[in-house]
Amino acid sequence: MSLDSDVIVDRRRIRRKLTFWRVTAAVVAIAAIVAVGVIASPAGRGSFTTSGSIARIHIDGLIRSDNDRVEALERLENSRAAAVVVHINSPGGTTAGSEQLYDALTRLKAKKPLVVVVDGLAASGGYITAIAADHIIAQQTSLVGSIGVLFQFPNFTELLKTVGVKVEEVKSSPLKAAPNGFEPTSPEARAALDSLVRDSYAWFRGMVKERRGMDDALLEKVADGRVFTGHQAVDLKLIDELGDEKAAVAWLVAQKGVKAGLPVRDYKLSPRFGDLTFLRTAASITLDALGLNGIARQIEQAGVVQAVDRLSLDGLLALWQPAGTN
Repeated sequence: MSLDSDVIVDRRRIRRKLTFWRVTAAVVAIAAIVAVGVIASPAGRGSFTTSGSIARIHIDGLIRSDNDRVEALERLENSRAAAVVVHINSPGGTTAGSEQLYDALTRLKAKKPLVVVVDGLAASGGYITAIAADHIIAQQTSLVGSIGVLFQFPNFTELLKTVGVKVEEVKSSPLKAAPNGFEPTSPEARAALDSLVRDSYAWFRGMVKERRGMDDALLEKVADGRVFTGHQAVDLKLIDELGDEKAAVAWLVAQKGVKAGLPVRDYKLSPRFGDLTFLRTAASITLDALGLNGIARQIEQAGVVQAVDRLSLDGLLALWQPAGTN
Protein backbone atom coordinates (compact mmCIF):
# COMPACT_ATOMS: atom_id res chain seq x y z
CA MET A 1 0.00 0.00 0.00
CA SER A 2 2.85 2.34 0.87
CA LEU A 3 4.46 1.77 -2.55
CA ASP A 4 1.20 2.48 -4.36
CA SER A 5 0.73 5.67 -2.38
CA ASP A 6 4.23 6.84 -3.27
CA VAL A 7 3.57 6.17 -6.96
CA ILE A 8 0.30 8.14 -6.86
CA VAL A 9 2.01 11.05 -5.11
CA ASP A 10 4.84 11.05 -7.66
CA ARG A 11 2.39 11.04 -10.57
CA ARG A 12 0.50 13.95 -9.09
CA ARG A 13 3.73 15.84 -8.57
CA ILE A 14 4.78 15.22 -12.20
CA ARG A 15 1.34 16.28 -13.46
CA ARG A 16 1.52 19.54 -11.48
CA LYS A 17 4.98 20.26 -12.86
CA LEU A 18 3.83 19.53 -16.40
CA THR A 19 0.85 21.88 -16.02
CA PHE A 20 3.13 24.57 -14.57
CA TRP A 21 5.55 24.40 -17.49
CA ARG A 22 2.69 24.36 -20.01
CA VAL A 23 1.22 27.52 -18.52
CA THR A 24 4.67 29.12 -18.30
CA ALA A 25 5.37 28.33 -21.95
CA ALA A 26 1.98 29.72 -22.94
CA VAL A 27 2.59 32.98 -21.05
CA VAL A 28 6.02 33.39 -22.66
CA ALA A 29 4.53 32.70 -26.09
CA ILE A 30 1.76 35.25 -25.55
CA ALA A 31 4.28 37.88 -24.43
CA ALA A 32 6.44 37.24 -27.48
CA ILE A 33 3.51 37.35 -29.91
CA VAL A 34 2.06 40.51 -28.38
CA ALA A 35 5.49 42.16 -28.53
CA VAL A 36 5.85 41.28 -32.20
CA GLY A 37 2.29 42.48 -32.85
CA VAL A 38 2.96 45.83 -31.19
CA ILE A 39 6.21 46.31 -33.10
CA ALA A 40 4.52 45.41 -36.36
CA SER A 41 1.58 47.76 -35.72
CA PRO A 42 1.57 51.40 -36.89
CA ALA A 43 2.43 52.48 -33.39
CA GLY A 44 5.45 50.22 -33.36
CA ARG A 45 8.63 51.80 -34.66
CA GLY A 46 7.28 52.99 -38.00
CA SER A 47 6.05 49.53 -39.02
CA PHE A 48 9.45 48.67 -40.51
CA THR A 49 9.17 51.21 -43.34
CA THR A 50 12.56 52.56 -44.40
CA SER A 51 13.89 54.94 -47.00
CA GLY A 52 14.84 51.90 -49.07
CA SER A 53 11.33 50.49 -49.43
CA ILE A 54 7.84 51.08 -50.79
CA ALA A 55 5.02 50.82 -48.24
CA ARG A 56 2.11 48.48 -48.99
CA ILE A 57 -1.20 49.11 -47.21
CA HIS A 58 -4.49 47.22 -47.45
CA ILE A 59 -8.02 48.61 -47.33
CA ASP A 60 -10.26 45.56 -46.90
CA GLY A 61 -13.90 45.02 -46.02
CA LEU A 62 -16.42 47.59 -44.85
CA ILE A 63 -15.23 51.18 -44.55
CA ARG A 64 -16.29 53.27 -41.57
CA SER A 65 -14.86 56.24 -39.71
CA ASP A 66 -11.63 55.14 -38.05
CA ASN A 67 -9.38 57.66 -36.30
CA ASP A 68 -6.74 55.00 -35.59
CA ARG A 69 -6.41 54.38 -39.32
CA VAL A 70 -6.09 58.12 -39.99
CA GLU A 71 -3.34 58.40 -37.40
CA ALA A 72 -1.54 55.41 -38.93
CA LEU A 73 -1.65 57.08 -42.35
CA GLU A 74 -0.32 60.30 -40.82
CA ARG A 75 2.61 58.35 -39.38
CA LEU A 76 3.21 56.93 -42.84
CA GLU A 77 3.28 60.50 -44.19
CA ASN A 78 6.21 61.22 -41.89
CA SER A 79 7.99 57.90 -42.42
CA ARG A 80 10.97 57.35 -44.72
CA ALA A 81 9.06 55.15 -47.17
CA ALA A 82 9.80 56.11 -50.76
CA ALA A 83 6.23 55.57 -52.03
CA VAL A 84 2.94 53.86 -51.21
CA VAL A 85 0.93 51.11 -52.91
CA VAL A 86 -2.68 50.95 -51.68
CA HIS A 87 -4.45 47.61 -52.19
CA ILE A 88 -8.25 47.90 -52.09
CA ASN A 89 -10.78 45.10 -51.74
CA SER A 90 -13.94 46.73 -50.38
CA PRO A 91 -17.66 46.98 -51.17
CA GLY A 92 -17.72 50.40 -49.50
CA GLY A 93 -19.32 51.45 -46.24
CA THR A 94 -20.52 54.74 -44.76
CA THR A 95 -20.18 57.93 -46.79
CA ALA A 96 -18.58 59.69 -43.80
CA GLY A 97 -16.02 56.91 -43.31
CA SER A 98 -15.23 56.83 -47.03
CA GLU A 99 -14.77 60.61 -47.11
CA GLN A 100 -12.48 60.46 -44.07
CA LEU A 101 -10.33 57.79 -45.70
CA TYR A 102 -10.27 59.68 -49.01
CA ASP A 103 -9.06 62.83 -47.25
CA ALA A 104 -6.38 60.92 -45.33
CA LEU A 105 -5.05 59.31 -48.52
CA THR A 106 -5.12 62.68 -50.30
CA ARG A 107 -2.92 64.15 -47.57
CA LEU A 108 -0.61 61.14 -47.80
CA LYS A 109 -0.40 61.53 -51.59
CA ALA A 110 0.77 65.13 -51.13
CA LYS A 111 3.80 63.80 -49.24
CA LYS A 112 4.58 60.57 -51.11
CA PRO A 113 3.93 59.05 -54.55
CA LEU A 114 0.84 56.86 -54.25
CA VAL A 115 -0.84 54.33 -56.53
CA VAL A 116 -3.95 52.17 -56.02
CA VAL A 117 -4.32 48.49 -56.93
CA VAL A 118 -7.84 47.04 -56.93
CA ASP A 119 -7.44 43.45 -55.81
CA GLY A 120 -11.01 42.28 -56.28
CA LEU A 121 -13.52 45.01 -55.55
CA ALA A 122 -13.56 48.81 -55.23
CA ALA A 123 -17.25 49.68 -55.18
CA SER A 124 -19.11 52.68 -53.78
CA GLY A 125 -17.06 53.87 -50.79
CA GLY A 126 -14.26 51.59 -51.96
CA TYR A 127 -14.17 53.51 -55.23
CA ILE A 128 -14.25 56.84 -53.35
CA THR A 129 -11.10 55.58 -51.63
CA ALA A 130 -9.50 54.59 -54.94
CA ILE A 131 -9.93 57.97 -56.65
CA ALA A 132 -7.75 59.62 -54.03
CA ALA A 133 -4.86 58.26 -56.14
CA ASP A 134 -3.71 59.76 -59.42
CA HIS A 135 -3.33 56.29 -60.91
CA ILE A 136 -5.62 53.29 -60.44
CA ILE A 137 -4.74 49.75 -61.53
CA ALA A 138 -7.08 46.76 -61.50
CA GLN A 139 -7.25 43.20 -62.73
CA GLN A 140 -9.38 42.54 -65.80
CA THR A 141 -12.00 40.79 -63.68
CA SER A 142 -11.92 43.16 -60.70
CA LEU A 143 -15.14 45.06 -60.05
CA VAL A 144 -15.16 48.85 -59.74
CA GLY A 145 -17.76 51.61 -59.67
CA SER A 146 -21.20 51.43 -58.03
CA ILE A 147 -21.32 55.21 -57.94
CA GLY A 148 -24.30 55.98 -55.75
CA VAL A 149 -25.60 56.52 -52.23
CA LEU A 150 -28.04 54.44 -50.21
CA PHE A 151 -30.25 55.03 -47.17
CA GLN A 152 -31.91 51.86 -45.90
CA PHE A 153 -34.25 51.38 -42.97
CA PRO A 154 -36.60 48.58 -41.91
CA ASN A 155 -40.33 49.17 -41.52
CA PHE A 156 -42.16 46.93 -39.04
CA THR A 157 -45.64 48.41 -39.49
CA GLU A 158 -47.31 45.32 -40.90
CA LEU A 159 -45.56 43.04 -38.41
CA LEU A 160 -46.74 45.16 -35.48
CA LYS A 161 -50.30 45.01 -36.78
CA THR A 162 -50.06 41.22 -36.94
CA VAL A 163 -48.87 40.83 -33.35
CA GLY A 164 -51.15 43.60 -32.05
CA VAL A 165 -48.52 46.07 -30.91
CA LYS A 166 -48.82 49.84 -31.29
CA VAL A 167 -45.93 52.22 -30.61
CA GLU A 168 -46.91 55.64 -29.32
CA GLU A 169 -44.64 58.66 -29.21
CA VAL A 170 -44.47 62.35 -28.37
CA LYS A 171 -41.99 64.40 -30.39
CA SER A 172 -41.14 68.03 -30.93
CA SER A 173 -41.75 68.10 -34.68
CA PRO A 174 -43.07 65.77 -37.42
CA LEU A 175 -39.63 65.01 -38.84
CA LYS A 176 -37.95 64.25 -35.50
CA ALA A 177 -36.57 60.66 -35.53
CA ALA A 178 -38.10 59.99 -38.94
CA PRO A 179 -38.20 57.39 -40.29
CA ASN A 180 -38.66 55.26 -37.18
CA GLY A 181 -39.79 51.93 -38.65
CA PHE A 182 -42.89 51.73 -36.44
CA GLU A 183 -45.20 53.69 -38.74
CA PRO A 184 -45.52 54.30 -42.48
CA THR A 185 -42.97 56.84 -43.71
CA SER A 186 -44.69 60.16 -44.34
CA PRO A 187 -44.22 62.01 -47.64
CA GLU A 188 -42.42 64.78 -45.75
CA ALA A 189 -39.98 62.32 -44.14
CA ARG A 190 -39.35 60.58 -47.45
CA ALA A 191 -38.69 63.93 -49.12
CA ALA A 192 -36.19 64.85 -46.39
CA LEU A 193 -34.35 61.55 -46.83
CA ASP A 194 -34.40 61.95 -50.59
CA SER A 195 -32.75 65.36 -50.16
CA LEU A 196 -29.96 63.79 -48.08
CA VAL A 197 -29.34 61.05 -50.63
CA ARG A 198 -29.37 63.43 -53.59
CA ASP A 199 -26.96 65.83 -51.90
CA SER A 200 -24.48 63.06 -51.09
CA TYR A 201 -24.90 61.57 -54.57
CA ALA A 202 -24.11 64.95 -56.13
CA TRP A 203 -20.97 65.13 -53.97
CA PHE A 204 -19.92 61.62 -55.08
CA ARG A 205 -20.55 62.41 -58.77
CA GLY A 206 -18.63 65.67 -58.50
CA MET A 207 -15.63 63.90 -57.02
CA VAL A 208 -15.61 61.29 -59.79
CA LYS A 209 -15.99 63.91 -62.52
CA GLU A 210 -13.13 66.00 -61.16
CA ARG A 211 -10.72 63.24 -60.17
CA ARG A 212 -11.24 61.13 -63.30
CA GLY A 213 -11.55 63.99 -65.78
CA MET A 214 -14.93 62.93 -67.17
CA ASP A 215 -17.38 64.94 -69.23
CA ASP A 216 -21.07 64.95 -68.37
CA ALA A 217 -21.99 62.31 -70.96
CA LEU A 218 -19.47 59.79 -69.66
CA LEU A 219 -20.37 60.56 -66.06
CA GLU A 220 -24.03 59.80 -66.76
CA LYS A 221 -23.00 56.48 -68.26
CA VAL A 222 -20.98 55.28 -65.26
CA ALA A 223 -22.87 56.88 -62.35
CA ASP A 224 -26.06 54.80 -62.41
CA GLY A 225 -25.02 52.51 -59.57
CA ARG A 226 -23.60 49.67 -61.66
CA VAL A 227 -20.26 47.99 -61.16
CA PHE A 228 -17.92 47.37 -64.10
CA THR A 229 -15.13 44.89 -64.69
CA GLY A 230 -11.61 46.19 -64.82
CA HIS A 231 -11.59 45.51 -68.56
CA GLN A 232 -14.69 47.69 -69.02
CA ALA A 233 -13.48 50.32 -66.56
CA VAL A 234 -10.38 51.23 -68.59
CA ASP A 235 -12.41 52.52 -71.54
CA LEU A 236 -14.83 54.25 -69.16
CA LYS A 237 -11.94 56.10 -67.44
CA LEU A 238 -12.82 54.64 -64.06
CA ILE A 239 -9.31 53.17 -63.87
CA ASP A 240 -6.07 53.85 -65.73
CA GLU A 241 -4.47 50.48 -66.35
CA LEU A 242 -4.90 46.74 -66.10
CA GLY A 243 -2.40 44.88 -63.95
CA ASP A 244 -1.25 44.11 -60.43
CA GLU A 245 1.30 45.32 -57.89
CA LYS A 246 4.16 44.87 -60.36
CA ALA A 247 2.42 47.28 -62.74
CA ALA A 248 1.93 49.70 -59.84
CA VAL A 249 5.63 49.65 -58.94
CA ALA A 250 6.56 50.06 -62.61
CA TRP A 251 4.33 53.15 -62.79
CA LEU A 252 5.95 54.62 -59.67
CA VAL A 253 9.38 54.12 -61.21
CA ALA A 254 8.46 55.48 -64.64
CA GLN A 255 6.19 58.35 -63.64
CA LYS A 256 7.22 59.34 -60.12
CA GLY A 257 10.96 58.78 -60.21
CA VAL A 258 10.97 56.10 -57.52
CA LYS A 259 14.19 54.11 -57.52
CA ALA A 260 13.89 50.78 -59.33
CA GLY A 261 14.35 47.57 -57.36
CA LEU A 262 13.05 48.80 -54.00
CA PRO A 263 11.31 46.11 -51.94
CA VAL A 264 7.60 46.48 -51.16
CA ARG A 265 6.92 46.02 -47.46
CA ASP A 266 3.65 45.81 -45.55
CA TYR A 267 2.63 48.77 -43.44
CA LYS A 268 -0.08 47.68 -41.02
CA LEU A 269 -3.01 50.00 -40.44
CA SER A 270 -4.22 49.71 -36.86
CA PRO A 271 -6.96 47.04 -36.63
CA ARG A 272 -9.74 46.98 -34.08
CA PHE A 273 -8.97 44.93 -30.96
CA GLY A 274 -11.20 42.04 -31.97
CA ASP A 275 -9.49 41.75 -35.34
CA LEU A 276 -5.93 41.47 -34.01
CA THR A 277 -4.61 38.26 -35.54
CA PHE A 278 -1.70 38.03 -33.14
CA LEU A 279 -4.07 38.14 -30.15
CA ARG A 280 -6.21 35.36 -31.62
CA THR A 281 -3.01 33.36 -32.16
CA ALA A 282 -1.92 33.99 -28.58
CA ALA A 283 -5.28 32.81 -27.26
CA SER A 284 -5.04 29.72 -29.44
CA ILE A 285 -1.57 28.86 -28.11
CA THR A 286 -2.76 29.29 -24.53
CA LEU A 287 -5.73 26.98 -25.00
CA ASP A 288 -3.53 24.44 -26.78
CA ALA A 289 -1.15 24.48 -23.84
CA LEU A 290 -4.02 23.83 -21.47
CA GLY A 291 -5.26 20.95 -23.58
CA LEU A 292 -8.35 22.77 -24.94
CA ASN A 293 -7.52 22.14 -28.59
CA GLY A 294 -11.12 22.17 -29.82
CA ILE A 295 -11.80 25.66 -28.50
CA ALA A 296 -8.47 26.85 -29.91
CA ARG A 297 -9.45 25.76 -33.42
CA GLN A 298 -12.76 27.61 -33.13
CA ILE A 299 -10.97 30.83 -32.21
CA GLU A 300 -8.59 30.49 -35.15
CA GLN A 301 -11.52 30.16 -37.55
CA ALA A 302 -13.72 32.86 -35.97
CA GLY A 303 -15.13 35.53 -38.27
CA VAL A 304 -17.66 37.01 -35.87
CA VAL A 305 -16.38 40.58 -36.16
CA GLN A 306 -17.05 40.70 -39.90
CA ALA A 307 -20.59 39.43 -39.42
CA VAL A 308 -21.32 42.11 -36.83
CA ASP A 309 -19.84 44.86 -39.03
CA ARG A 310 -22.76 44.97 -41.43
CA LEU A 311 -25.25 45.38 -38.61
CA SER A 312 -23.45 48.36 -37.10
CA LEU A 313 -23.20 50.68 -40.11
CA ASP A 314 -25.04 53.91 -39.33
CA GLY A 315 -26.02 56.83 -41.57
CA LEU A 316 -25.79 57.21 -45.34
CA LEU A 317 -24.08 54.31 -47.09
CA ALA A 318 -21.90 54.14 -50.15
CA LEU A 319 -22.09 50.36 -50.25
CA TRP A 320 -22.41 47.71 -52.95
CA GLN A 321 -24.43 44.65 -51.91
CA PRO A 322 -24.64 42.08 -54.70
CA ALA A 323 -27.10 39.95 -52.73
CA GLY A 324 -29.59 42.74 -52.13
CA THR A 325 -30.48 46.33 -52.93
CA ASN A 326 -27.60 48.64 -53.78
